Amino acid sequence: MSTATSRVLSRLDQHRPWLEDLYRHLHAHPELSMAEHATSARVIEEIKGMEGAEELEIVTGLATTGVVVVVRNGEGPTVLMRADMDGLPVAEDSGLDYASTVRVQNELGESVPVMHACGHDTHVATLLASLRLLLESRDAWSGTLLVVFQPAEEAENGADAMVADGLVDRLPAPDVALSQHVLPGPAGSVLVASGPIMASCDDFRITLRGKGGHGSAPHTALDPVVMAASLVMRLQTIVSRQTSPAATAVVTVGRMVAGTKTNIIPEQAVLEGTVRTYDADVAAACLAAIERTTRAEAAAWGAPEPKFETFDHLPVTDNDPETTAVVRSALAAELGEDQVRVFHPESGSEDFSSLPNAWGIPYCYWGFGAFEASDWRKREAAGTLAELPDNHSPQFVPVLQPMLDTGVRAMVAATLAWVGVGSGH
Repeated sequence: MSTATSRVLSRLDQHRPWLEDLYRHLHAHPELSMAEHATSARVIEEIKGMEGAEELEIVTGLATTGVVVVVRNGEGPTVLMRADMDGLPVAEDSGLDYASTVRVQNELGESVPVMHACGHDTHVATLLASLRLLLESRDAWSGTLLVVFQPAEEAENGADAMVADGLVDRLPAPDVALSQHVLPGPAGSVLVASGPIMASCDDFRITLRGKGGHGSAPHTALDPVVMAASLVMRLQTIVSRQTSPAATAVVTVGRMVAGTKTNIIPEQAVLEGTVRTYDADVAAACLAAIERTTRAEAAAWGAPEPKFETFDHLPVTDNDPETTAVVRSALAAELGEDQVRVFHPESGSEDFSSLPNAWGIPYCYWGFGAFEASDWRKREAAGTLAELPDNHSPQFVPVLQPMLDTGVRAMVAATLAWVGVGSGH
């Protein structure tokens, strides 16, 4: 642990009750993507109550609910620290006394449950705590912090929306960007690795056009439902038969919409899905194969030309090796070498890298453990880790401690590797 880190974290014990209460509040009051109004307001309220708040520049209105705090504290590097804020349309099934019971209307006017099933409440709470500790120990560091509270990560467009709203023009250019995510793993530990650790994402939509008719006389119609079912099965061969075994790719159809009644053959069917990979050429090849297969399927049925479109692209999360080496060293010094685990590449995707990519700067994204450590290790030895809930599950609720402390310690240590007095960066 560096001297600067120990000085900043020396007040963590006294702020722990506040941190835990804040987390419980955020967990019980989740909001959907681009609707994080109360969360954003709470973030601003907490910041305005911190030491030296009158000297801070608080930038709001980026992507509607986004908040950025600019902290200038002498000469030195500029570090971007980011947390995402949004929840998911999931009904919580945790049994906790601070479990979410929130229901809201989504953009389609449907009543849906909301839960912090991905742990973004932990990200907001630990970043606010990191900011509070850094503000109370300004003599331990020198430089500028850009503390970003980002909306709509789950909608895959929050970071891009902040960039479109003038993020680069309105803020000083950072030298490095840092972010973290609570993930399955023993609480108290972190996961970090250089290179590609999370896949790119390209979502697609297919509209198959048929000919409507009576369900009792399918020969007089052109059934887009059967056409869609056939197409979904054909798309499974893109990875298994058209992609090199040396490459990594996922093609999933996650949504199918067709028809209004059991005895009506509809006019069309709509499929939506996603392509995940670590290579832009592989992604392009998969999308081309999906479009080609779609048109061939429609042609085989003698159906009208289908519509194929893509939306919501997310880049690969590709940790800069030099930056990651610095972060890993800082995490090991603070938490212990035995608590630093390897972040094996995941096929899930993240929009964090859109922020540093907007400036063309290096970044590091790491994980911190969600579950009680002794239980994790018992399950690991028994081969039953798959029984634990993953992110996006109705039961995904991280253990309170030392999960929260670890998130704070990790973010503070990583940040001070650049701006800490005597850091050398």
